[in-house]
Amino acid sequence: MNNPKRNITLFSLLFAGLIVLFFVNISFGSITIPFKDVYTSLTGGHASKSTWEYIVINYRLPKAITAVLVGMGLSISGLLMQTLFRNPLAGPYVLGLSSGASLGVAFVILGASILPSFLSGVLLSPYGIVLASTLGSTSVLVLVLLVSQRLRDTMAILIVGLMFGSFTSAIVGVLTYFSSAEQLQKFTFWSMGNLGNLSWTSILILTVCVILGLFLSLLSIKPLNALLLGENYAKSMGLNFNKARFIIILATSILAGSITAYAGPIAFIGLAVPHIAKLVFQTSNHTVLFWSTLLFGAAIMLVCDVVSQMPGMEVTLPINAITSILGAPVVIWLLVRKRNFK
Repeated sequence: MNNPKRNITLFSLLFAGLIVLFFVNISFGSITIPFKDVYTSLTGGHASKSTWEYIVINYRLPKAITAVLVGMGLSISGLLMQTLFRNPLAGPYVLGLSSGASLGVAFVILGASILPSFLSGVLLSPYGIVLASTLGSTSVLVLVLLVSQRLRDTMAILIVGLMFGSFTSAIVGVLTYFSSAEQLQKFTFWSMGNLGNLSWTSILILTVCVILGLFLSLLSIKPLNALLLGENYAKSMGLNFNKARFIIILATSILAGSITAYAGPIAFIGLAVPHIAKLVFQTSNHTVLFWSTLLFGAAIMLVCDVVSQMPGMEVTLPINAITSILGAPVVIWLLVRKRNFK
């Protein structure tokens, strides 16, 4: 189904909703800041209270931008993997990137006791953990890309990615077994995901990585549409399949790897958002799905972040728990509703 007028209406509503959610996300929290003061602070004016202006610029705005980047990047990478592998259960971490990042962080946090004190102090800093996560996911990325050049069967690459994930998870399990309670607590907090505490420098680096990944994804729209009917059909249309597959895997790796490094492994978004976009827009055309998945991912991530820090609450709930608790029932409801109306 492809109804241009309906698509334009849905895109307009989705974009308007995203703008509203962005302001809601900045406004709500342990301290509720009026929308007027949020707008004034963001446009260079002075809020009613100087503390509100400081909170908006230094805490709420970076977190909201991070939520948008994470939602966009993970949802698009999930769409790429589901189309490439023709598997509705494929997600951004199916290639083992999350496990590789977890392994890097596990070596730093859980293996800190065997490192020299001066080195462990540096590695346990936020930048050290980001570096370890990046190195872990990059190592898996290089291995997957090398393997993809040797394997013709796309499903074999999926299996290899899952094997890399299992291997790295096993090593993390061994490190966990010999770790102290304090080390386990730190690693658990990282694995729950975190959208806050990113400096503007970190956000800039993450933004560059996400833009690069999205640009490569945008270049893959035509190959993705061709792949809907299978590899053989795509090749018969003149598609350089190996090149297209390489770009798709590279785009996914850049998006998922950079996001995991800075925000931790965020569940649900990459797996479920592409399905939500397909159900709402009722199309398999990736020209439409790319932008709808992009907007849905950002909007849903902002909603989850608002719920994780409800107004008046001093405690921030784990973002990973919120994305799964809110997301899974929504996808089930949409699938059941779609089946009932057939």
